[in-house]
Amino acid sequence: MSSVKEKSMDDPHLWLENIEDHQALQWAKQQNEITTSHMQKQPYFNEIYDKNLEILNSDDRIAYPTIRRDYLYNFWQDAKNERGIWRRAKYDDYFNGGEWEELLDLDKLSKQENESWVFKGAEGLYPDYEKYMIKLSRGGGDATVVREYDITTKSFVENGFELPEAKSFLAWYDKDTLWVASDFGKDSLTNSGYPMSVREWKRGTELIESNIVFRGEKQDIGSYSFVIHTDKHKYKLIIRAKTFYSAEYHVFYKDNLQLLDVPDDCKLTGFLQEYMIIQLKSDWTLPQNNYKAGSILVISFEEFMNGSRNFDVVVVPEDDETVTSIQLTKNYIVINKLKNVRSQLYHYNIYSKKLNQVPTSEYGSIHLITSDDNSDSFFYTYSDFLTPPTLHFFQNDQIKKIRQLPHFFSSDNFQVQQFMANSTDEAKIPYFVVSSKDTQLNGKNPTLIKAYGGFEVSLYPHYLGTIGTSWLQRGGVYIVANIRGGGEFGPKWHRCALKENRQRCFDDLAAVAKDISHRKISSAKYTGIIGGSNGGLLVGAAFTQKPELYGAVVCQVPLLDMQRYHKLLAGASWVAEYGNPDIEEEWEYIKKYSPYHNLSPDKEYPVVFIYTSTKDDRVHPGHARKMVARMQEMDHKVYYYENLEGGHAGATTHHQQAFASALSYCYLWEQLE
Repeated sequence: MSSVKEKSMDDPHLWLENIEDHQALQWAKQQNEITTSHMQKQPYFNEIYDKNLEILNSDDRIAYPTIRRDYLYNFWQDAKNERGIWRRAKYDDYFNGGEWEELLDLDKLSKQENESWVFKGAEGLYPDYEKYMIKLSRGGGDATVVREYDITTKSFVENGFELPEAKSFLAWYDKDTLWVASDFGKDSLTNSGYPMSVREWKRGTELIESNIVFRGEKQDIGSYSFVIHTDKHKYKLIIRAKTFYSAEYHVFYKDNLQLLDVPDDCKLTGFLQEYMIIQLKSDWTLPQNNYKAGSILVISFEEFMNGSRNFDVVVVPEDDETVTSIQLTKNYIVINKLKNVRSQLYHYNIYSKKLNQVPTSEYGSIHLITSDDNSDSFFYTYSDFLTPPTLHFFQNDQIKKIRQLPHFFSSDNFQVQQFMANSTDEAKIPYFVVSSKDTQLNGKNPTLIKAYGGFEVSLYPHYLGTIGTSWLQRGGVYIVANIRGGGEFGPKWHRCALKENRQRCFDDLAAVAKDISHRKISSAKYTGIIGGSNGGLLVGAAFTQKPELYGAVVCQVPLLDMQRYHKLLAGASWVAEYGNPDIEEEWEYIKKYSPYHNLSPDKEYPVVFIYTSTKDDRVHPGHARKMVARMQEMDHKVYYYENLEGGHAGATTHHQQAFASALSYCYLWEQLE
């Protein structure tokens, strides 16, 4: 393999990769001023912003719970608590609208410490959950400061466990011991910027002097630790992520760390009592048994370690199915499955070995929220494009409707249809169309296509709360395209668009755009596309390859410079998805779609809106900055907004979310109306 000449070092835009460099920030702020001053003059701006903020801050929102023993925990943001409150309630109080017990006020903490803290979760100490390790991010990035918190005193523990800012992963082993994967100093991180080793940290000792339990390799994605508790067992697990889609699973067994003999591309879902559960991503052929890709397999852990490979097969998805998520209760594996992009819910009893379907509505999306490891109860939601999420509680084979989000827009006159588009290679690409029943098929309807197409991520039917008020009610048509590269039809649907086959994603999106034109739902002049992260790469490649198909492009926290993506922040972790541009044979296919490299001064592009975050420490904001700078040099009109915090989510507060949404929809109406 030969190496590509590093032409990018002569790139005049490299200074834009200095995330918080004064010159780069001043440039970004100037672009922000141009964009916001223009959009705020649009007739819809204040109305869209106010309505979206009202929805985001509504007291009628569902407080989604996390079960921890006798309490239900929740993190809540509203107009009064912009950065949020971490809180908990007893079951009866939660079900009957009782009072919440406030644990940590992020607004107060931010003010006291003069920091823009963003809550990133809490790791509790099993079984009583009286101690937590709280993760706090500055501005919403992936890197967090981690501090020990005592529930009984409602305060951080003085001289307790504390980790400095880093992309850390940790697990409680016992009250005086943590297993920690973090930045331990020089040569402790992988090329992707994640921890390379796991340490066992004892209370009262220095972290840097703690015992190294496991060390991976520099070229890995990273190494992480987990401790899984059941009634009678404690499983100490280390995952060495070699690539984004392959890993080694190491488990302490009889006081020795042992590598599990499972396929390196499978997913170890967890341990339930004495059983181990895995999900296959490819076929697994063994001397006595053959197991198909996508299957959920269960086996006694003790029997497995003694050589048995006689798994119980829980689920074998058909061609139009895939398992999207799993939760574990005391005795159940709760399985959320998609069938033709519609959810189905099941639970499997590991002792009776019976699989039962939970009766739910047939045409929407189910999301597993939380489960109880002390019983067989769990929470889940159901929603679809026009039905607000409804929270359900499953207990003793009974389903209780807890509460439903109110309708934020009148959906009576809207309809949902599913169509198929023929891609370049004749593959059938499904897509949903949400429109008014009065929509005229004249090719002139402002239409927005949402797509992603990567990393086996599925796009489901979801309630269009803010989209309903900002887009549908004003006459827009909304489309969700289930293109290849996603996970809607299992691992094969994803893998057929990897690396050298990436062009299929862009062809699929183009096929949907052409199909809605053929059906006269819309036409190029009135068709917009939107995508974030990998979806930002998708829409970036789409408009540079076929600008004649699109009238507007919203490109959010995107990858755009595919020659340098693997050198920026977490980019090296995605080589298994895109390929390595330093290898000449792989750069040959990457450069054909890299948006930054395929811009031309001679092409006519739609006006593009690019949105990113200074605090995005996953996808570098330099991608967006450099793309805008190059487009401006070529005299292509482009709008740009860089939120000074927000992380990869792009926003940390409801105000920031509403503002970004108002910018996006005012831009879309300006371009497509």
